[in-house]
Amino acid sequence: MSSEHLYNNEKELLSSLSNGDDEALKFIYQKYWQRLFVSAYNVLRDKEACEDIIQEIFIQLWHKRDALVITTSLPSYLFTATRFQVFHAIKKIHRRPELFQNIEQRFSTDAPDVPLYLRDIQQRVNSVIENLPEKCRHIYKLSREQNLSYKEISAQLQIAPKTVENQLAIALKKIRKALADLLFFIF
Repeated sequence: MSSEHLYNNEKELLSSLSNGDDEALKFIYQKYWQRLFVSAYNVLRDKEACEDIIQEIFIQLWHKRDALVITTSLPSYLFTATRFQVFHAIKKIHRRPELFQNIEQRFSTDAPDVPLYLRDIQQRVNSVIENLPEKCRHIYKLSREQNLSYKEISAQLQIAPKTVENQLAIALKKIRKALADLLFFIF
């Protein structure tokens, strides 16, 4: 019996994966690896690096299968994981400016669920920001929305630059925690 007939829907597939069914992982791999590879390759243009990224995604998917929480679709989740790994790779090789040319366009063509996933991420971030203590929220917005430096925020609010730094660290920690299930591939 082929693995296509083993899983009636995505929920059943993910449940099987969570329960340690390596056939579920094989099924997911066979179904998505090529599209994920193309998505990464469109940005990095490095076959070996892309193969490593896709391999790492599936290794992490298996290792973290019991803690996996997917709030959108599996393909959307995998494409987002691929993007984070690609961005992580770009950070490591930041001396290649050609990687940044048309990056939005190269990413946008491969995953139909990306707009939904990005909306989910934005909603989570907005929720965290709105629930921050008032001072922390204000500092975060000055930094991220108005692009003010620590020094400028410090002068405007008449507080120490270290206070600005600490408040931003608190905000970013809370945002990372809220996005942990989406970002576990990059840590």
